[in-house]
Amino acid sequence: MKPKPFAITLDPGSSLANHTGSWRTVRPEYVDRLPPCNHACPAGENVQGWLFHAEAGDYEQAWRVLTRDNPLPAVMGRVCYHPCESSCNRGQLDQSVGINAIERYLGDEALRRGWKFQPPERQSGKRVLVIGAGPSGLSAAYHLAMRGHAVTIREAGPVAGGMMRFGIPKYRLPREVLDAEVQRIVDLGVTLELNSKVDDVLAARREGGFDAVFLAVGAHIAKRAYIPAGSAAKMLDAVSVLRGMETGEQPLLGRRVVVYGGGNTALDVARTAKRLGAEESIIVYRRTREKMPAHESELEEALQEGVLVKWLSTIKQAGESSITVEKMALDAKGNPQPTGQFETLEADSVVLALGQDVDLSLLDGVPGLEVADGVVKVDDSMMTGHPGIFAGGDMVKGERTVTVGIGHGKLAARNVDAWLRGEQWVHPPQHELATFDKLNTWYYTDAPKSKQPILDTIRRQSTFDEVVGGYDETTAQFEARRCLSCGNCFECDNCYGVCPDNAVIKLGPGKRYEFNLDYCKGCGICVSECPCGAIRTVAEEI
Repeated sequence: MKPKPFAITLDPGSSLANHTGSWRTVRPEYVDRLPPCNHACPAGENVQGWLFHAEAGDYEQAWRVLTRDNPLPAVMGRVCYHPCESSCNRGQLDQSVGINAIERYLGDEALRRGWKFQPPERQSGKRVLVIGAGPSGLSAAYHLAMRGHAVTIREAGPVAGGMMRFGIPKYRLPREVLDAEVQRIVDLGVTLELNSKVDDVLAARREGGFDAVFLAVGAHIAKRAYIPAGSAAKMLDAVSVLRGMETGEQPLLGRRVVVYGGGNTALDVARTAKRLGAEESIIVYRRTREKMPAHESELEEALQEGVLVKWLSTIKQAGESSITVEKMALDAKGNPQPTGQFETLEADSVVLALGQDVDLSLLDGVPGLEVADGVVKVDDSMMTGHPGIFAGGDMVKGERTVTVGIGHGKLAARNVDAWLRGEQWVHPPQHELATFDKLNTWYYTDAPKSKQPILDTIRRQSTFDEVVGGYDETTAQFEARRCLSCGNCFECDNCYGVCPDNAVIKLGPGKRYEFNLDYCKGCGICVSECPCGAIRTVAEEI
């Protein structure tokens, strides 16, 4: 006699009626991963966060999310070299999202509409001195003021901006844009004292009754190189040339200008020379194009404007109307070596663009404060060896860019604020990175990156009009919508639609989803079909 099959009857309403837990070895869970754009931003912007609002057309909210981290979006949208875009996962699909151009659009829209920062409701009663009104100093002042501290900036120059003003030409950064974003920070109640060079930081702190100091002096001292030169040779440094353009003391460079160096400053000077009427503007650089530290887009624009580059070359001697250049060759390790082959170039002037140093004389005699290799030593909180004195930007070790400076200012402000309260700021833990392999890009169609308008070459060679234009609203919104929302759920309903067990529960707009594990059998379809990689599987507990 055949045995009857085993059967059990359950109440349909029972949670055990469809229980599949014993079938599973893994179960899904929703996660938030760190977008690579956020991870790559030296200013620590929540890039994906403000792109979300820009995509929806809520530009003011996008700007407010952006400026929680960076108070100078219209500036950064022009001068940042956007490492966020180099890291963007979309770049492996078609082209990276135009994050920098969208940031510029938001910054310009804020200036056009007159959006202001909301000052804090309460004041702390603490006073902080910021020395230097460059990107790092302005950023620190903003973040400290937003935390209720009374901030005074002392700037040695006649106007604020630091190397954003004296090191970046107007054709890249219009001065009205810089002035407007600086003024918005001042409007928070920040005191800006111009033509106020600090010679003794301890005396300034003591006499001003400041509770803390943030050092943000820019690198304004040009590095020199020994080049044998005749008494009539016209040798200048790049910092002086660019500063003269800003102060109205335009340098007389002549018709044939040679610039020695390979950084962005060298390109800026060479392009400025063309705009001042130079028939020839030649960059002499001792390495190859691949090793050039200048940004590729800046180099391309310079070449379009007629700037020439002599690669693998070094200046050996400068005369009254010419220079002697020695050709270099790469050795087995890829390092340039002299060849003994020389060439003569006609030159009315030679501009040295070999980097800059910081004037650290104001720190003489500060107990505990250490200087090494031309920069100030700081700990993880950006505080020097002297309690209450912090430093950032060009004064500390790191890449010298506007974006890095702004990031230093924010980080220092957080630590200064904590120190003033007798606490220590701890960086919150980061989520795991949302890498490209975690995405399902099958759901996305090709949509190449939108291009920014470029001023025609003829006008670029004769005027200081802005070279790169901005997006209009339609383009900015389209570009924002190209964001893949890497690592973070945007409620596309894919998991809800593909689940064969109806185990996904919709919680309502903005609340995302949850899994009903009484139904889920751990097949993992939801994980593989999630476009943004916001679901993972974990081992089932037995």
